[in-house]
Amino acid sequence: MFLMYVDESGDPGVPPPGGNSPTTHFYLSGLVVHELDWASANTELLRFRHWLKARYGIYLDDELHTTEMFSAQRRLPTSLLRLRKHERLAVLRHHLDAIAAIHTIRVINIVVDKSRCADSHSVFRKAWYALFQRFENTISRRNFPNRSNEHDRGLVFPDNTAASVLKSHLEDMRQRNKLLIRQPNGIIQTIDEPIKLIIEDPVCRDSKHSYFVQAADSCAFVFKQGLQPNGFMKKHGGNAYFRKRLEPVLCKHASNQDPLGLGVVRI
Repeated sequence: MFLMYVDESGDPGVPPPGGNSPTTHFYLSGLVVHELDWASANTELLRFRHWLKARYGIYLDDELHTTEMFSAQRRLPTSLLRLRKHERLAVLRHHLDAIAAIHTIRVINIVVDKSRCADSHSVFRKAWYALFQRFENTISRRNFPNRSNEHDRGLVFPDNTAASVLKSHLEDMRQRNKLLIRQPNGIIQTIDEPIKLIIEDPVCRDSKHSYFVQAADSCAFVFKQGLQPNGFMKKHGGNAYFRKRLEPVLCKHASNQDPLGLGVVRI
């Protein structure tokens, strides 16, 4: 069984004139770990949190939430709020390095260009359909590391977000799932290939209580900053964190069309 923990960066709303979102793209990152590797990966994340406690005084129960760390600082727990901004950036770097050191995980990354979508429902749907499909494909083709069991299945753990909508999307993909496939002769053919390997409904988790969802949050944040960095991240080199620090665990099998060769799925 493969477990995928998912978080987003940005919002699915469309920018003007169709909407009022300040962002032009929507990002999803799914951190995947096999059930047999879960305990060792969890141990590594817990070891990192103990190190953070010793180095920066950040309590184990305090959530590492990147948006709050850099944009909504008033909502930070005290142990993070008392750190200076450049220290919180160092915490993020260390978190990414800890994630990249867990060689049994992979991170699938989806970005949706909102200008190609009619509304926020379309943005959200396209992003999650793409993520579900890449998760399914990577399991079926046995492209996740160290595991080649033909009977493996997948289970999805999103951060608390639109549970009923995700349930509906996945149910639809199990019934009908039309894909555009380019044939060797260049002709694009439509086939119906329902999702078979992702089981159960998505199980939403409160990120405060999951180190894996917090890891997915950090991945999604630097994924966005790698393509659309804000001023602070660009000034301090944070726009390079995604490709330089997470490269060892990026799921490059998710897309062979990414011009950067990082497996990013661009919709």
